[in-house]
Amino acid sequence: MKKATMQSIVTYLTDNLPYADANEKEFLQTTIDELTAELAKSEVKAKANADAYEQAKDIVLGALSDTPVTIGEIYNEVATKLPDGFTKGKVQYAITRLWADEVVKTEGKVNTYSRKA
Repeated sequence: MKKATMQSIVTYLTDNLPYADANEKEFLQTTIDELTAELAKSEVKAKANADAYEQAKDIVLGALSDTPVTIGEIYNEVATKLPDGFTKGKVQYAITRLWADEVVKTEGKVNTYSRKA
């Protein structure tokens, strides 16, 4: 279920809680509590993921130089310095999406990346 959908359900149930009878209130409140807990877990995971990318940024960009290198070469150089669970795929995502304005991409059979001047 999407986050926006869960939030909409919580809002709808909260708005209707005052009009419910005692049995319905208990059921609605339990549902609200469970959905709210699920949304909170999602927020914690998103924050941890954002923190990991922030920690990795200086490490990954610090490995770049004027000489173009592949994602695999970058990852092999910095893998032991990255946060736990930070995979080669995450390095690729970060370089190509999050930090694209800070690197120079050279298109080829295998794309290479270097530090932006």
